[in-house]
Amino acid sequence: MATETTTSSAFVQGRGLSKSFGHVRALQDVDIDINEGEILAICGDNGAGKSTLTKILSGVHQPDKGELHVQGQAVRISDPHRARELGIATVFQNLALVDVRDVASNLFLGREPVRWRFFVDRRKMLADAQKVISDLRVNIPSLTVEAGQLSGGQRQSIAIGRATSQNGRIIIMDEPTAALGVKESRKVLDLILRLKADGNGVVVISHNMRHVFSVADRILVLRRGRLVGVKHKGETTPDEIVKMIVGVDIL
Repeated sequence: MATETTTSSAFVQGRGLSKSFGHVRALQDVDIDINEGEILAICGDNGAGKSTLTKILSGVHQPDKGELHVQGQAVRISDPHRARELGIATVFQNLALVDVRDVASNLFLGREPVRWRFFVDRRKMLADAQKVISDLRVNIPSLTVEAGQLSGGQRQSIAIGRATSQNGRIIIMDEPTAALGVKESRKVLDLILRLKADGNGVVVISHNMRHVFSVADRILVLRRGRLVGVKHKGETTPDEIVKMIVGVDIL
């Protein structure tokens, strides 16, 4: 069994994580370390266990076996709310934006600031939304434009902004560039690099080797639910990672 190199300073550490659905072993004895100020790419073919691992880290699924530590403390991530409390925020591939709500409303969906106990404090929400957008340094035409009118890259930026505004110190992104063109992908990749520069840990699940090698510091490879290995970007090549993913030599 391949194991992740122990990193005592890891913000999130998982050891021996396993998960089955009926007779299907989706994840088997997987180790993972996630550090602040670093980008970790998780790669693997369909059915490799990427989604299951992501959902365990984000509190959607509970592992059948294994341990999770956050900042050195053993934790049970019982649901996504608990994950956010621990500083782990996830941007799933569907983004979970409400197209008919504006940018500010989507950034604080379910967390709207209120005044007099019942009324949404629209002025505060707009001010807080402006700070989130300014901190991310992304170009959004207006905080009051509906999310459905934004480009793919802008929508991705809003979803990332929501994650960072939810106490996210570790941001997990599931295929963040999968539905984007070249220019929009570059903007999202630049945003990921800025998140790292600001001290956040970023986990990127991706099939795109060019994107992986343009941003990742380390690359973790899963195959059929098992950890194949973890490579530092400077010590490997796209061809080697593909071989690890498929389990055969590429001619």
